[in-house]
Amino acid sequence: QVQLVESGGGLVQPGGSLKLSCSVAGFRDDVYSIGWFRQAPGKDREGVSCITSINGTPEYADSVKGRFTISRDYAKNTVYLQMNDLRPEDTAVYYCAGDELLLRTCVAKFYDFWGQGTQVTVSS
Repeated sequence: QVQLVESGGGLVQPGGSLKLSCSVAGFRDDVYSIGWFRQAPGKDREGVSCITSINGTPEYADSVKGRFTISRDYAKNTVYLQMNDLRPEDTAVYYCAGDELLLRTCVAKFYDFWGQGTQVTVSS
């Protein structure tokens, strides 16, 4: 059974940084899609950053390019999202999601497995 557990959210001032972690368990091997998504109040869940191909090339939403970085530690079975230069509009619940297939997309509806989410609030 696939399990994803996020940690690292919190309150940060504009311009600050946070690093989210997602502990991953239950996939058959290391070949699967994994990504970070977020949902703000009253908005749809959106893809922030995903790794969905065999070569591990990440993709990013335009709104976070140059500020957020996704990475994987295969030895620790953990995926990270380093978030820099945070803005109030980044405030949301952040979710880690995965799928057994290499989906080649960062659209939430295609992902089968989800963590419980972690709140990120950017405010002065």
